[in-house]
Amino acid sequence: MNDNVWIMFAQLLVVIGAIYMGTRTSGLGLGVWGLVGVAVLLFGFGSAPGNAPVDAVFIVITVITAASVMQAAGGIEWMVSIAAKVIRKRPRSVVFLAPAMSFLFTVGAGTGNIFYPLLPVIYDVSFQQKIRPERALSVSAVASQVGILCSPVSAATASMVVLLAPQGFDLGRLLLVMWPASILGLFMAALVMLKHGKELVDDPVYLAKLKAGQIKPPATNVGETKLPPAAVLSASLFLAGVGVIVLFGLFENLRPIIGTNDAGDPTRVSVTIIIEVTMGVIAALIFVLCKVKSADVPKQSTFPAGIVGAIALFGIAWLANTFVAANQTLIVNGLGSVVSGSSAFLGALLFALALFLVAMLTTSQSSATNAIVPIGITIGLPPALLAGLWPSAMGMYTLPANGSQVATVAFDQTGTTKMGKYVFDHSFQLPNLVYVGVALTVGVLISFALPA
Repeated sequence: MNDNVWIMFAQLLVVIGAIYMGTRTSGLGLGVWGLVGVAVLLFGFGSAPGNAPVDAVFIVITVITAASVMQAAGGIEWMVSIAAKVIRKRPRSVVFLAPAMSFLFTVGAGTGNIFYPLLPVIYDVSFQQKIRPERALSVSAVASQVGILCSPVSAATASMVVLLAPQGFDLGRLLLVMWPASILGLFMAALVMLKHGKELVDDPVYLAKLKAGQIKPPATNVGETKLPPAAVLSASLFLAGVGVIVLFGLFENLRPIIGTNDAGDPTRVSVTIIIEVTMGVIAALIFVLCKVKSADVPKQSTFPAGIVGAIALFGIAWLANTFVAANQTLIVNGLGSVVSGSSAFLGALLFALALFLVAMLTTSQSSATNAIVPIGITIGLPPALLAGLWPSAMGMYTLPANGSQVATVAFDQTGTTKMGKYVFDHSFQLPNLVYVGVALTVGVLISFALPA
């Protein structure tokens, strides 16, 4: 191998090392160590810095601002109360209804944080019906993260839209792939979990806890507390904003014309700008109509979580862009042959595996997307295929290191939902792998059916 190849591998080790250190630090650490990696490539190897992910970060900031204003007005509480009523209405179907509600509300809110208030409801209904809580809780946790991949206002989708837009693949087409793939994947995961494990009344761990008096009857008033007067209005405004974004994403002709290209054809505003401006307008409307105090907004749980995500996204995406830009020729020449001709299937498989593994290490769909998708674009994978392979980002649930996993296990007093003794044998592994397998298959098939 020539010197350039060795330099590329040395830079790759820097990227892997930064991701590893960021994973160990977690949260803000992922972004900080991403910036350290950029500094090493810049000063240590003389690499020109790649494009900073400004658009994706701005989308996250505007969406988080609007969501936090809505939360300050009680909108998220109202959304949770609706989900709770639906789940309680048909308790025997909790294994299917709970994931459906978790998915839909994450899609609407753009954040998996909305899943946490649903946990006591899902546990309560399962326990009262003597249904093994693990069955509903594990699939619901997976669904809450899958919803991020299908939400027009999530950080991960913002990253994917920004990356694929130059390839002519917009938000509308991305959602046309992800929604059917994810719904079928989650349905099959729930179907598999329907009879998974011993029945609650036969489970030895539950019986031991019951005998020792360690299990208390679930008591929750989630969905029954008095909501602020503006709760419904704030949630309605936010969801209306989501609907507007989807509408502009699906129908390009609705977007304003802002100029002409070299051929004299009209140029329309990008979906990126549509998302940012729409969320800003929605936040302003909620401020005015719901009389939200600006000082209350940063105190909401959605706000700090979103800002941390934006910083993590900035650092790790900038590092990935810098690495790809510095080694684009080598990547194209070295990996391009893998995805050409008869090797196209292998190239797609390697891309999906790389996305899955990086998501596993970073526990973040956004970080994995920004680290791996640019490489997929560089080596020539079609944008529709990249969208079909995107469910691999759920590799983030392979290790029991995600906050939603920890919280889900903590809520299950029966002990049926477990973190596992051997790292990989946790309760979320089976439904997550079923989802990934089914969603990948469906997503790839849909990508082939989409017009070029």
